[in-house]
Amino acid sequence: MWEGVDPMEVAHIDAWRKDPDRFWRFYGERFASLVDKRPNRAHEVVAELERRGAIRGVITQNIDRLHRAAGTENLFEIHGSIDFSVCRQCGGRTTLERVVEIIESVDGAPECPACVYPLKPDVVLFGEMLPTEVMADAERLALEADLMICIGSSLLVHPAASLPQLTLQAGGSLAIVTESDTPLDDHATVKLTGDVVHELEAVERALSSA
Repeated sequence: MWEGVDPMEVAHIDAWRKDPDRFWRFYGERFASLVDKRPNRAHEVVAELERRGAIRGVITQNIDRLHRAAGTENLFEIHGSIDFSVCRQCGGRTTLERVVEIIESVDGAPECPACVYPLKPDVVLFGEMLPTEVMADAERLALEADLMICIGSSLLVHPAASLPQLTLQAGGSLAIVTESDTPLDDHATVKLTGDVVHELEAVERALSSA
């Protein structure tokens, strides 16, 4: 996605402010490609574990809305979601599907249907703060957790990478499911390094037979 592109030029809030048309020429095609994407088995296992009461909530940095599509209900999207784009003039919200329709008919930024102001994806861009309320909820969940499971994360991107530390400091345990090394591997009670889908399906089977 970022090959040959400086993220600070196209994914920074200032890029949207200065040239929303250029911003959307970069993002439009990428957003359109996500409309019909479906959750994989890892998303589905996480949602199933929530339904069983084994998971109290899911904190995600992903903006692709796949956890919600898989059925996760108590979801904290700390980087926002592509599900909507917002108008900073009137506060209106436009669905991804409608935004894609607008992009296909114009060369440049989709505009708010109500006040003809350039829309902004409801995601956290470089240069923006994480949503305060969602982050506070995520921190509370981390502090209350007996076990935090970190799935498919390098645990390098802050402030989200600080959340497992909160669980450890509060006396909880940490399980890491990712192929790469992370700074917290030595602090984890469990580290699974196989394919995320295969590892989570194995966890689901083990819990079902317990």
